[in-house]
Amino acid sequence: MKNLLYSIGLLLLLFACDQSITKTEMIGNPPAKGFDSTNSDDKAIAIADQVVEAVGGRQNWEATRLIKWNFFGSRKLAWDKQTGDVRIDYLKEDLTILLNIHTMEGKAMRNDTLFTKDHLEHNSLMKKGKSVWINDAYWLVLPFKLKDTGVTLKHMGTDNSQAGELSEVLQLTYKNVGKTPDNKYLVYVDQETNLINQWDYYPSYTDTVPRFQIPWKDYRSHGAILLSGDRGKNKLTEIDVQAEIPEGLFTDF
Repeated sequence: MKNLLYSIGLLLLLFACDQSITKTEMIGNPPAKGFDSTNSDDKAIAIADQVVEAVGGRQNWEATRLIKWNFFGSRKLAWDKQTGDVRIDYLKEDLTILLNIHTMEGKAMRNDTLFTKDHLEHNSLMKKGKSVWINDAYWLVLPFKLKDTGVTLKHMGTDNSQAGELSEVLQLTYKNVGKTPDNKYLVYVDQETNLINQWDYYPSYTDTVPRFQIPWKDYRSHGAILLSGDRGKNKLTEIDVQAEIPEGLFTDF
C-alpha cells in the first residue's frame, strides 16, 4: 500500500503542468491549457465546475498562498502556490528538501550533509522532491485539478459511494501526460454538497475493477477554501493555509 500511495500522484505528472491564470481568466473555472475539452462531455465539465465552487471557487484557489500538510505521517510539506517554493521534511528519515518546482533549483540536507547544486546527488534529490510534491499535493487538492492538462472528463451516471451517498460519477483519463497515461479514476461527487466523497483508482483505463476505493471526508475551511484530509485508513493531517510566508521556511533547515 505504501508504494501505491506514493505512485498515484507521481503517475499524474500533469499536475506539474498547471498553467498560470490571469485575473480576467479567473472568472468561473477555466480549464488548464491542454485540457481535452473536445472529448470531455458538457455534463462532466459542469459538475467539475460545481465541485470547484463547492470548495471555495477558482478565485479563492488562485489567491491561496501557503498550504501546509502532513502526508500520512511520512512527511510534512509546505507549498507556496504563488512562487512554487516547496519544503519537504521527512518524518521517518533525516532528510529535508527545499526546492522550487518551476526552476528545479534548491538544496537538501540529509544526516547533516548539505546537498547543493555542485553535489553529485543534488539533481536526483530535486527530482525526488518534485515527484513527492506532485504525489502528495494531488491527494490533497484534487478537487481543483479536474480540468488539468491532458485530462479527458466523462460523466458516467449516478451511483452510491461506499458510504451510501448518492453521487454523480466522473471518469478521468489522460492523454500524453505522465509516465503512465493509461491510468483511470472514477471520482464520486455528492449530489447534495457537490463535494468529492470517493475516488476509485484503475491502473489501466481498460480495467473494470478498481485497484482501490478511497473515501474523501472531513472537509474543513482553511483560509478561503475547503480541504479534506480523511482518506479512510490514512489521514492527511496538520492541514493549514496561510497568507504570509514565515521567514526562513524555504531557505533554512
